[in-house]
Amino acid sequence: NRTGARCLRDPVLHFTKITTPSDHSTWYQVDGIFNHQQKMSNFNRGRRARGTSAKLPSYVYVPVAGFAGTFLYMYWYFQDEAPFTRRKRLLATSLEWERKLGDKEYHNLLQLHKREILPPSHRAAITVNRVGSRVAKAANDFALKQNAREDTGDDYTYTVVRSDDANAFVLPNNHVFVLSGLFKYVRDEDELAAVLGHEIAHNLARHAGERMSSNVLIGILARCTLLIDPSGILYSIFVPASKMMYDLPHSRDQEIEADYIGLYLASDACYNPNAAKKVFALMKDDTDRMPPEFMSTHPSYDSRLSNFDKWIPEVLGKHNSDDRQKCLLIREEMKVARQRAALNAARREHNYR
Repeated sequence: NRTGARCLRDPVLHFTKITTPSDHSTWYQVDGIFNHQQKMSNFNRGRRARGTSAKLPSYVYVPVAGFAGTFLYMYWYFQDEAPFTRRKRLLATSLEWERKLGDKEYHNLLQLHKREILPPSHRAAITVNRVGSRVAKAANDFALKQNAREDTGDDYTYTVVRSDDANAFVLPNNHVFVLSGLFKYVRDEDELAAVLGHEIAHNLARHAGERMSSNVLIGILARCTLLIDPSGILYSIFVPASKMMYDLPHSRDQEIEADYIGLYLASDACYNPNAAKKVFALMKDDTDRMPPEFMSTHPSYDSRLSNFDKWIPEVLGKHNSDDRQKCLLIREEMKVARQRAALNAARREHNYR
């Protein structure tokens, strides 16, 4: 700015006015009589002048300092601890607000996909409900063991949507969606339990609220860059950088956490935790090309399979020591339920013909 430029020029102009006469011969003589001490004195005066003029006015740094202090306090205030893994994270949303948002999105999706939703009497829908109910019961017990501060919400809903995509997801307040393309990789109830355990674990750990909290944080910081650089150049650098350095790593952490908790939920529901590895191994074999892990919201299949190799012995040890007798009875009940479901499905097909 003009004031800064003038402050930087003044010492130079002052020195030039004294030491530059019109006669060049005199220039050398005048320059020669300036001893080192005098030159340093002039230089220091100029440096002090520049330092004084560079100070920020109070109306700039006081609001900035106030905002920074408030921001750091709020970040500390909303620190939370994920269940079971005890991972520190930012969680600024209320459970009630998350559930209302989940209910709203649930009804929107029901309306959007009403023609593709399988009826409750469909064999796939019956199987998903039966397996999901067992995993959900394990999730409620898990929440009690983890001393959860809040109730677990409404009863779980399970919606199977006819689609070629192999996917499943969960919404806050216990709404689970399964896309029928998933059954290409899920071949029995143990494998289905591994997928549902993963999704229900997302819900238990409130990962949706964590993502929304992070989005608000990044949004505030992104807008602050426009105050520093109104041209938007800093903004255009900050947004992709925050995605690569904050959003994507946190998303991968959440997926790893859901894998870990999901193994325990499936095991507590008396399903074989080894099935999780089979599902992801099948997906890996059927995938031609994947982006590098650091550019993805999910860990690579190799990372997930390596994690399962570490976790499954631990989960199986607990499974075999604590729940072996209970699970023998429950798995016998599962077998009877499968036989009954197959018989009912055969009857429906016969009547349809």
